Amino acid sequence: MTFVTTRWTVVLTAGRHDTSRAQIALASLCQAYWFPLYAYVRRRGYSPQDAEDFTQGFFERLLQLDSLSTVHRERGKFRAFLLAAMNHYLADEWGRASAQKRDVRKTIPLDMHRAETRYADEPLDQTSPDRLFERQWALTLLETVLQLLCREYAAAGKQELFQTLRFTITGDGNKKPYAELGDSLGMTAEAARVAAHRLRQRYRHLLRAEIAHTVATEADVEEELHYLRRILAG
Repeated sequence: MTFVTTRWTVVLTAGRHDTSRAQIALASLCQAYWFPLYAYVRRRGYSPQDAEDFTQGFFERLLQLDSLSTVHRERGKFRAFLLAAMNHYLADEWGRASAQKRDVRKTIPLDMHRAETRYADEPLDQTSPDRLFERQWALTLLETVLQLLCREYAAAGKQELFQTLRFTITGDGNKKPYAELGDSLGMTAEAARVAAHRLRQRYRHLLRAEIAHTVATEADVEEELHYLRRILAG
């Protein structure tokens, strides 16, 4: 995989001289990965309303033009930067005051009903806020890639193929033999097996590409892949 300039590298490299481009890239990342941050704030003990206010207030401050000058290249992973920045924000008296006012601008569209439904699915155990953030980051990243792949197949007129074979990626669903899957798709068992292989192959490619959007170097991509496996295995 040839590493190219992606969203986070745009923020890191363009923030000081091309704030408009960097801000668009940063907003795109925030829109995709806001939920792990929301879940983190909730696990810190804040109510749904407070968590929404803190999350919105955090993004409002983060996306201000002058805030980009504080983003340094050594903060190579957007995941780590985001969590450190939120911790700084929560510790800041200004952030607490803005949350109490309940008038924070809706910088990032948040689906609060879905957010609380997802958060309620988390077990009520002793999982730390940091651990929950990591788990939700990993799950959000994988779901983002799956949705990208779904849209690709739909655009190519292969929605049924994707829905039938997606279990070969996720590991859940009805694991029928390839002969039966092929019959339902109007193809041979071997053709279904090849289609499933290509689906997984494309998924892996998109996964690496999506990870690349959130890190600064190609070496970081491999590191994040190992991180994903470790988090999801735990």
